[in-house]
Amino acid sequence: MKIRVAMFFGGKSVEHEVSVISGIQAYLAMDTDKYDVTPVYMTKKNEMYIGADIGKIESYKDINALLKRSKRVIMINENGRVSLVEYPLKKFGKNLSVEIDVAFPVVHGTNVEDGAFQGYLKTLGIPFVGCDVTASAVGMDKYIMKEVLKGYDVPVLDALLFTGADYADVESVLNRIEEKLGYPVIVKPVNLGSSVGITVAKDRASLENAVDEAFRYATKVLVEHAITNLREVNCSVLGDENDAIASECEEPLHTKDILSYEDKYVSNAKSGGSKGMASVSRRIPAEISSKERDEIRELAVRSFKALGCNGVSRIDFMIDEDNGKLYFNEINTIPGSLAFYLWEPVGVPYSELLDRMIKLAIKRTRAEENLTFTFNTNILANAGFGGAKGVKR
Repeated sequence: MKIRVAMFFGGKSVEHEVSVISGIQAYLAMDTDKYDVTPVYMTKKNEMYIGADIGKIESYKDINALLKRSKRVIMINENGRVSLVEYPLKKFGKNLSVEIDVAFPVVHGTNVEDGAFQGYLKTLGIPFVGCDVTASAVGMDKYIMKEVLKGYDVPVLDALLFTGADYADVESVLNRIEEKLGYPVIVKPVNLGSSVGITVAKDRASLENAVDEAFRYATKVLVEHAITNLREVNCSVLGDENDAIASECEEPLHTKDILSYEDKYVSNAKSGGSKGMASVSRRIPAEISSKERDEIRELAVRSFKALGCNGVSRIDFMIDEDNGKLYFNEINTIPGSLAFYLWEPVGVPYSELLDRMIKLAIKRTRAEENLTFTFNTNILANAGFGGAKGVKR
């Protein structure tokens, strides 16, 4: 019997469109001899839709029309079985219901990749592919992630963190950045990917604009030294916190100080249709020495395990060409195109990559089923407020 998989993409995120591309790529690459796959499109309001055209990329040229010929659904757990059920429910007649065994999120960005959607799936009681709630949240928060990795001797750049309260006195923010870091600096929303809201600042005027831009997308902003003579190398990791392997390394090519959203997605669309991260200009394998390759791959696996990741992630590294130092930059816990293009060079085709990710999700669920989540107590038998303010001490 085939395993029934619901593949989710889209969602309430500035990386919504990128997720649609990644999700449909994955849906089309699934081994249909093993899996019965239902593509599920999540709107920018996180409403879920299924239908005959949801898995066709050309349908997204007119999303309103697509939704009209599709069915909105919600997820329901009934007697331990999770289904996608037509919503609103019909008062008369049979309601559409699709039972699923595994959820496969191919989502990017805040509200969907940061643990929020993973927590929803966990609460529903459905096994899901990829990082758990904690790893998703930590992997999305660039500042917390740095602090965790420091404890595992992973080299990261020091950074300053600013909140909305700090932003109320923007002059103090600018002064502190100049005093602690100098120029140039890179300013980032603390919890976004796809290079959204990220700017390099080389003077006070551009710094103020960069801070304004970052705060458009997040309530917390990260600022760190910008490496002037920068070389970027990325590596993907597959596995879990106990056992993981590294992919081939790549060197993405970009037109500006950083690999921009334009470099990643828009420029490719102009020349005949974007294929997401799979169509970014890059060198595979990266033109680095075997020693550098081994170091990057080892660091990628160490970082992946330190953050408690599961499934496939892509880890981006920075090399300072002026001194040869290597730094961890960020992790993408659900990378664009699921980084399949980094696995094919080491003999792992896309369908096999997806298969391994699903097996890892099932492995984690089975391990969790052996844990105890209840504690027998008679505390409620004698419960009563009786003027007390509470029982927790």
